[in-house]
Amino acid sequence: QGGGGDPVPPDPPRPRSDPDSVVLCVLATDEEDEGDIALQIHFTLIQAFCCDNDIHILRVSGMQRLAAILGEPEAGAEPRDLHCLLVTNPHTDAWKSPGLAEVASYCAESRDRNQWVPYVCLQER
Repeated sequence: QGGGGDPVPPDPPRPRSDPDSVVLCVLATDEEDEGDIALQIHFTLIQAFCCDNDIHILRVSGMQRLAAILGEPEAGAEPRDLHCLLVTNPHTDAWKSPGLAEVASYCAESRDRNQWVPYVCLQER
């Protein structure tokens, strides 16, 4: 991260214009979301789509930490829904980014251990 200044929000995903650029789907929840049946159905449908389209999936808990990592929205902006994040990479070789390559490797290793949707708990700092 650079020093000083406001964090630059990532470009919003553009799956409608280029679905092939989606390389990772992050599904985030907290304990209070576990009883949300509509959200769980939504996640199930998203996971099925991602599996059919060879998109890596990562389940994450720790919504406050995730929000802190992604940066605060602009003042007066509508609150962001961070339950489902699509990570896109417009490059032909999607895993050229070392960070994305590491996540892909983690997802593949998890699948080798029969954990089809790997889970990461983000700790508060």
